[in-house]
Amino acid sequence: MASNPRISLEQWRALLAVVDAGGYAQAATVLHKSQSAVTYAVQKMESLLGVKVFEVVGRKAHLTPTGEVLYRRAKALLEEASALEGAAGSLAAGWEPELRLAAEIIFPTWLLLQCFARFAEERPQMRIELYESVISGTEEALLQRKVDLAICSQVPAGFVGDPLMRLRFIAAANPEHPLHKLGRDLTLQDLREHRHLIIRDTGSQRRSGSWLGAELSLTVSTKATSIHAACMGLGFAWYPEETVREELAQGALKPLPLREGGERMVELYLVFADRDYAGPGALRLAQIIRDHVAEQCRKLAPQAPQ
Repeated sequence: MASNPRISLEQWRALLAVVDAGGYAQAATVLHKSQSAVTYAVQKMESLLGVKVFEVVGRKAHLTPTGEVLYRRAKALLEEASALEGAAGSLAAGWEPELRLAAEIIFPTWLLLQCFARFAEERPQMRIELYESVISGTEEALLQRKVDLAICSQVPAGFVGDPLMRLRFIAAANPEHPLHKLGRDLTLQDLREHRHLIIRDTGSQRRSGSWLGAELSLTVSTKATSIHAACMGLGFAWYPEETVREELAQGALKPLPLREGGERMVELYLVFADRDYAGPGALRLAQIIRDHVAEQCRKLAPQAPQ
């Protein structure tokens, strides 16, 4: 049986506040305590553990190497304690009243809405909040626990994802675009001389710009705007083939004849923000998404010749 901890959560919280706020006086304001109480909490911690958390360099206190380790572990400890309390509340209440899902915009919208429709048949009173995310926005939503579930193309470190489906991306532009007029296989250098259509990153870092290094770009917020711009001849982009199937069939878009890289395969994953603390609603929606996506992928898969 584990021994009782000597350091309380309040003491760990005081340590984090001193570091994050930038000093004892600032931490006291954040914690609504006296400065002496915060100072005592940290000093008591040092005494009980037999370590030095801060050292004075010049006129300012800095974390010691030991203090840096304690700070990181204390932050994880408090986050876990907060998550545990939240999970206990959800479990006591039964089904959660609201579900939050982040889905990268490359995931087929019609497929996601069909999943929501199936879920609504079972739980018509439950609210769903959808975050349509791009690039780092999905990862941030998971890391910051803004969502219960996410559909993403990259599983962030520290998370585990279930493969959902594979999307085929193709480079495409309007048939009258100058790139098609070259009448030959294209190189990446050819692309760099023309406007690249980009969908804006929804993360706080706002990663943007053409990964090709193209001088010209047009950055928009939605895939619908990007597709419309491409159909008007304003630029080129890589799209999930399923998303632009109608535009390709109608001749509004045409695949670019790239020498290499004209198509890419992207795997999508279903990821829980915290599988251990997921409520019954999140578990059920995840199951519906897995089952319905698998069902639709089987229907859309090309049939083997008889």
